Amino acid sequence: MDSTGTIIKYSPAVMPVKPPGRPDGKAIGSNDRTAGNFSDIFAEQLRAVKFSRHASERLRQRGIELDGAMQQKLVQAVDKASAKGAREALILDSDRQLAMLVSITNRTVITAVDGPNIKENVFTNIDSAVIV
Repeated sequence: MDSTGTIIKYSPAVMPVKPPGRPDGKAIGSNDRTAGNFSDIFAEQLRAVKFSRHASERLRQRGIELDGAMQQKLVQAVDKASAKGAREALILDSDRQLAMLVSITNRTVITAVDGPNIKENVFTNIDSAVIV
């Protein structure tokens, strides 16, 4: 009612409209991450080590699986080699008897060789070796 006693009816067209949102009340497109988290995720993705098709095929053929700990060792080894100015490195994991030829510049594993096949190989065109 207004001051004169007249009943005022609100039509849906003039009712305040809440913008569409998610069931939790947040706007569509919003997320729980902050800008700082985005930069952390982006930096982490830039540090990630990729595997070439050839390397992926060699790992699959030889039944080699890299767990999270080994992947972390690989990232750290690539970081160390990069800090020293390496371009192509042989990364050796003595525990697993695994060797990986890695393009440090591209952060990409080019090929992988396991224990029985390491002994008879010659690795060329590398400028560094990292033992993890």
